[in-house]
Amino acid sequence: MSVKSIAAKIFAKVIHSKTQKWAQNPVETQQRVFRNLLASANKTQFGKDHNFATIKSYEDFANQVPIRDYEALRSYVDRVVKGEEDILWKGKPIYFAKTSGTTSGAKYIPLTKESMPYHIEAARNAILSYIHETGKTTFVDGKMIFLQGSPILEEKNGIKLGRLSGIVAHFVPKYLQKNRMPSWATNCIEDWETKVDAIVEETFNENMSVISGIPSWVQMYFEKLEQKGGKAVGDIFKNFNLFIYGGVNYEPYRAKFENLIGRKVDSIELFPASEGFFAYQDSQKEKGMLLLLNSGIFYEFIKSEEFFTENPRRYTIGEVELNVNYVLIISTNAGLWAYNIGDTIQFTSLKPYRVIVSGRIKHYISAFGEHVIGKEVEHALQEAMENTNIRVNEFTVAPQINPNSGLPYHEWFIEFENEPENHEEFALKIDHAMRKQNVYYDDLIVGKVLKTLVVSKVQKNGFQDYMKSIGKLGGQNKIPRLSNDRKIADLLQIL
Repeated sequence: MSVKSIAAKIFAKVIHSKTQKWAQNPVETQQRVFRNLLASANKTQFGKDHNFATIKSYEDFANQVPIRDYEALRSYVDRVVKGEEDILWKGKPIYFAKTSGTTSGAKYIPLTKESMPYHIEAARNAILSYIHETGKTTFVDGKMIFLQGSPILEEKNGIKLGRLSGIVAHFVPKYLQKNRMPSWATNCIEDWETKVDAIVEETFNENMSVISGIPSWVQMYFEKLEQKGGKAVGDIFKNFNLFIYGGVNYEPYRAKFENLIGRKVDSIELFPASEGFFAYQDSQKEKGMLLLLNSGIFYEFIKSEEFFTENPRRYTIGEVELNVNYVLIISTNAGLWAYNIGDTIQFTSLKPYRVIVSGRIKHYISAFGEHVIGKEVEHALQEAMENTNIRVNEFTVAPQINPNSGLPYHEWFIEFENEPENHEEFALKIDHAMRKQNVYYDDLIVGKVLKTLVVSKVQKNGFQDYMKSIGKLGGQNKIPRLSNDRKIADLLQIL
């Protein structure tokens, strides 16, 4: 066993002990985080506007600070973006993570000197938890690759901004620098296909032991490796035995990955976002990811079925139940207050608190990490029909992850009243409108992870027949605009 392996085991034991202290005292841990957040933001503009100085309990906080999404918080964020200090959090943020907006372009999520370390620490601790539980350490002597965005950052009013993964690249610990791939120059390549080709060349003859990234992006890397080597990825990288992922559900990809690798490998699931690093898989034996209660984030939970009621009840960590769908609400040391990130979670364990990501509070597609929402597809279709005589009765969109040939794509099932003369041209118009709205979707098209969307014509009354087949014809039942699976799509194709 190498010196590095021995050190990793010792460090893993220390971190496990620290983790257990707060994990075994979840309510007290969250109360401490809550008090610290309020005290730190007491003199900010947001704190003054919401009378933080008078808040003596969580009930006071819930009464004085309403649930907000990005658009509702935007008036404050815009002031931060302009360079003002002490607005949402003390001072200025050190970064903005630039993400795709839902209704008005890009979102700027602040990252502060207090919040940023937790993003790095959580990723590190996920690996250390794996080491402590399994005792496996040989991978620390090999090379590790993190498929991520470019670390080249822009600047806005003195604050650097970029994709979260690109920002994180600036914080790789020194002890990982020699093992980490790809090179800085390759990581800075903007064109994704060119970048993956360069990564394949750089890593092909290396002792790769850990590979990390969003499954859809990693799949492209694996396929190019297989093409270059003429054999399975596991034969190219004989010591590759740990895959770390987040962002999308891995299960639809698992069979494909195991085929590409040629064997099973251990995996660690992460739950990171620009707004915070919320959870990581701390056990290979237990379902779910450990919710990080000691990372500068105070959590609230609203039952999904109650979320759109006038005054839904807000639950804290000591009040949640197993297998209930909750909307995740966060207050953070980056200055997000009672903030709805849009994700829904379910608890798989209460001792300790472990969660799975169950979806989004609204219908969506994120089979490849694209985060497409209903408003985007509705707007894209409307734009494509402008100044034409095309009319649509009903439509829904689903991902096609495993086509018979070629790249995956989004499949639009449309029942036309007046259909276009050229379906492919119409599909291109919709695709163009989608790419303008959603930077993640555009990245996937540009990177040749997805091909241009496909329009599939649904026969007349096809959607009615579908609703009848599931016993939901009439009333207030509606066809979901988006599905992250093909349950609706497959039925539409056989009706």
